[in-house]
Amino acid sequence: MPIALYRIDDRLIHGQVVVGWGQPLELRFIVLVDDEVAGSEWEQELYRMGVPPEMSVYFHGVDDAVPRLAEYERMPEPGIVLTGNIATMQRLVAGAMGQVRAVNVGGVHHAPGRIGRLRYLFLTPAEEEGLREISAAGVDVTAQDVPTAKPVPLADILSATTST
Repeated sequence: MPIALYRIDDRLIHGQVVVGWGQPLELRFIVLVDDEVAGSEWEQELYRMGVPPEMSVYFHGVDDAVPRLAEYERMPEPGIVLTGNIATMQRLVAGAMGQVRAVNVGGVHHAPGRIGRLRYLFLTPAEEEGLREISAAGVDVTAQDVPTAKPVPLADILSATTST
């Protein structure tokens, strides 16, 4: 079964990912790609606590994740590849050389310098450019906070504005 979802969510593993996406997609594993978390046993243990026992979690830095994507694609049950920011997903997409077909942008929350695009999506100009670059690599980029919401195409994301 292929990877069911490549997702950007700055909260990484949390209830919306595990339950909101995990149940409808029947996910059995999460691949968390984050250079910092990959090097921290303590943080890995915290994230594992938020995952039910029937779901496996794998932690990788970007350089380690890229060559393993094909292995995860061949797993018998569906999974999700999760990054905490756009720059990390950009690096993953670039390294995967066409393997990633679609990216879901979930929660990227308010911070100084970010512009509200959707109620759950705030972006800096550099992050917007990062999404454009992911799209230019042939990847379908959409925003969607929960699986029951309608996916918002990149062009609509970049033209939308919301108050903070």
